[in-house]
Amino acid sequence: MYNETITYYSKTPPNKGVLEDADVSFWEENRTCWDDLKVYIIIENNIIKKWSFEWDTAIITTACASVFGESIIWMKADEIFELGYSYIEELVGMPISTRRRNASVLGLLTTRNALHKYLSDGKHDTFDDILKI
Repeated sequence: MYNETITYYSKTPPNKGVLEDADVSFWEENRTCWDDLKVYIIIENNIIKKWSFEWDTAIITTACASVFGESIIWMKADEIFELGYSYIEELVGMPISTRRRNASVLGLLTTRNALHKYLSDGKHDTFDDILKI
């Protein structure tokens, strides 16, 4: 059902836990399946230096969030707003069923909203914002 990437990252997410010195944290939930995720981010000079998460999620959410978080280290914070579902699909190496798409982008959505909070820009993204990119 799932490929090796999803299986690995769902069982052994390398970026799990709390970053005590995080510049920003944010909690988000997926009300369609009741997954919830909290991300922690350290940012220096607009660069994502560290990213971690805590979760109560399904396999696909855990795997996609973890591989996503690992991929954005050293990325410019503003580049995150250009990423959508297709980025997640590319990272995990397979399409996610329509029924599980919200679950697959929860890490990205939570990270984008954490960055909106950090930037104090008054914006808040939704699943629709992520899935249309």
